[in-house]
Amino acid sequence: MNKIISCIIVDDEPVAREVLEELLAGIPPVKIIATCRNAMEAFSVISEKRIDLVFLDINMPGISGLSFAKSINREIKIIFTTAYREYAVEGFDLRAVDYLLKPISFERLLQSVNKYLDENSAGLAAKKTESENEKSNHIFVKSERKMVKICFDEVKYIESVGDYIRIWLNDRSVVTRESISSIEARVPRDEFIRTHRSFIVSVNGIDSFTSEYVEIGKNQIPVSRSYRDDVLRRLG
Repeated sequence: MNKIISCIIVDDEPVAREVLEELLAGIPPVKIIATCRNAMEAFSVISEKRIDLVFLDINMPGISGLSFAKSINREIKIIFTTAYREYAVEGFDLRAVDYLLKPISFERLLQSVNKYLDENSAGLAAKKTESENEKSNHIFVKSERKMVKICFDEVKYIESVGDYIRIWLNDRSVVTRESISSIEARVPRDEFIRTHRSFIVSVNGIDSFTSEYVEIGKNQIPVSRSYRDDVLRRLG
């Protein structure tokens, strides 16, 4: 691991900040730019510094961690650090890298940092070919030990299912072991739109939509809160 990760810790509890800071000191790629007591301090830091990753508590006075995560640039990644399990679904709905429950072990924290590095590497690799993909009308994905051609105009929607994604085409579906974020970077932005952490849909395939879902044929694809504004802007 040789990439420097510029990060901040945001937690209203001094002990929690200190513990996390000590644990992160044992992970060389991580460079702690600042520790913040609340969201307002964090806003100030990210407005002045380039930040890659935020270790973010959820239950804080004033602006909560979830509200803070919704308001910052999506290029800044989030790892939630909290004592509250019930926020996990909404946390991942905000495209969080990971969701850590306190008390956090060093091994679990290292796993999250490695997950960030893996996802970031995949994103950089995808961006290198993004413009080329947008000029093409297809991609290839690995399925059943072979590379399968996926034509963009045949795709209805793409669904994340655990460690796999299922690409729903006009007459069949194709399953491949790939993250939905990496496949999102490989399809043309003007032809596809992310509606949910588990769904990408073909814009041309949409028959109707509301603020809660889009309809493609007989299928209703959910629109989550974190993607709603973008979906309505694109489709409205």
